[in-house]
Amino acid sequence: MYIVNNNTDIRSNQPLDAYWMPFTANRQFKQSPRMLVSAKGMHYRSDDGRSILDGTAGLWCCNAGHGYEEITNAVARQLSELDYAPSFQMGHPIAFEFAERLKSVAPEGFNHVFFTGSGSESVDTALKIALAYHRARGDASRTRLIGRERGYHGVGFGGISVGGIVNNRRHFGSLLTGVDHLPHTHAPEHNSFSKGQPEWGAHLADDLERIVALHGAETIAAVIVEPVAGSTGVLIPPKGYLERLRAICDRHGILLIFDEVITGFGRLGAPFASDFFGVKPDLFTTAKGLTNGVIPMGAVFAQDAIYEAFMGGPAETIELFHGYTYSGHPVACAAGLATLDIYEKHKLLTRGSEISNAWEDRIHTLKSAKHVKDIRTVGVIAGIELNSREDAPGKRAYEVFVKCFEAGLLIRVTGDIIALSPPLIVEEGMIDEMVETLGKVLSETT
Repeated sequence: MYIVNNNTDIRSNQPLDAYWMPFTANRQFKQSPRMLVSAKGMHYRSDDGRSILDGTAGLWCCNAGHGYEEITNAVARQLSELDYAPSFQMGHPIAFEFAERLKSVAPEGFNHVFFTGSGSESVDTALKIALAYHRARGDASRTRLIGRERGYHGVGFGGISVGGIVNNRRHFGSLLTGVDHLPHTHAPEHNSFSKGQPEWGAHLADDLERIVALHGAETIAAVIVEPVAGSTGVLIPPKGYLERLRAICDRHGILLIFDEVITGFGRLGAPFASDFFGVKPDLFTTAKGLTNGVIPMGAVFAQDAIYEAFMGGPAETIELFHGYTYSGHPVACAAGLATLDIYEKHKLLTRGSEISNAWEDRIHTLKSAKHVKDIRTVGVIAGIELNSREDAPGKRAYEVFVKCFEAGLLIRVTGDIIALSPPLIVEEGMIDEMVETLGKVLSETT
């Protein structure tokens, strides 16, 4: 077990105004900041020396926990050998090595990896590959993209266009044209307090047929969904839902993209959601757990047929006019290779299957806790939905978030939904601690 030093207070009076923080109420935060200054194993340490149990794997990132010397040393070695190299018409060995290693853990048939710098970049890359794929096959009329209500696909213009979280969209103009949305699958009146996939709702996938009838299959390039929707509050696909989406896409020649930025690398108890649910997309996006959150990086995995569709022209022709300055960054690749070694050594890509029953059973003991409206669990993920205060949606969960931090537990909230996704090294005693702390905080919250 990792031990965190709780005795050192390193608070400072450093100015906070210059940093414009993301997805944060800046003025509120800077009046009473919550600062994390170090991390090891399952715990952060706050600037006042307290141990904070990580109930969120950072931000769905640190699947193996924190502070591995193996990753630190791999990054240091790479920095001393090759700090940066371009990937446009040039190469460096570690990017090819990392891609090969990723291929070995990916579902069968995903033998090609396009590196990006984040989950948002991965989504925009996957959407562009889908559009270019159809054009490469002489099917250029397929330009329409289909997302889903309440979906989160990062913050690029492609991602927020196919995404369906209103606050992520409403301030940024008309976004991409030619985008439509499937209905979300949240149905607490049918599926409350579900463990694993809920029974009701597979038919919601059939709305894709309505969209096809409205626009014409020949205009639709791709459908993108999160296998498990995270940022909107943990929405788990009903039994048969993903299978229906796959079948409808196949029937109409539409590509299916899974956004696996949170579900990739063991979160569900299998390497990827396509392994867990037994449904294979044409493309899937990753980031976060790709490097255990240590270095920003993302990747898009493509089935062989997608890649090969681009390889028919002259050999000297650039097949895909797309990429990033930091695609396949050598230091990020070093972190990723070390991360894969840790996943393999500790069997973390499948450990979630060993602890998911204990996780679900303990989380669902909160069913009787004060304010709890619904609980949803799958793999090592939980969504705990609270009753909202009248005329103050989100305020109750935010207060629970702050009180949990003060009590030594890091959780994540979105609206009035608490999301838990601890590192996959979590032990049962730590799960008990999370549940006990959360239950106590809920009992004390009005």
